[in-house]
Amino acid sequence: MRLQSKLAVLAGSMALGVFPAVALGNGAHPNKSTPPTKASKAKAYGKFCQGESKRHVAGTPGTPFSKCVTDMAKLANGSATNPAKACAGESKKHVAGQRGTPYSVCVSGAKKLLKQQAGG
Repeated sequence: MRLQSKLAVLAGSMALGVFPAVALGNGAHPNKSTPPTKASKAKAYGKFCQGESKRHVAGTPGTPFSKCVTDMAKLANGSATNPAKACAGESKKHVAGQRGTPYSVCVSGAKKLLKQQAGG
């Protein structure tokens, strides 16, 4: 009877040792990074637009934040050549309760993005 219980414990511990590898499916270690996919290559442009309002303004499509994120993407991929041109579509009117204008916050974030891309 003791031999059977020892074998049961041994089989159970072996099964638990193999389970994580089986659960992953591809045999990769859970702490190792996986190669980037197209979806994971997305940039965090919202970081540069943190001061923008996320409230919808009546009569305009999108929010100042979403427009700013789009402008950052244009600047990053080369569609726009400088921060002023990238943010040209932003409003220059103050939004109640927000610091600066959507345009000024966008230009400031765009400058930070260009500085980061330059490596400094």
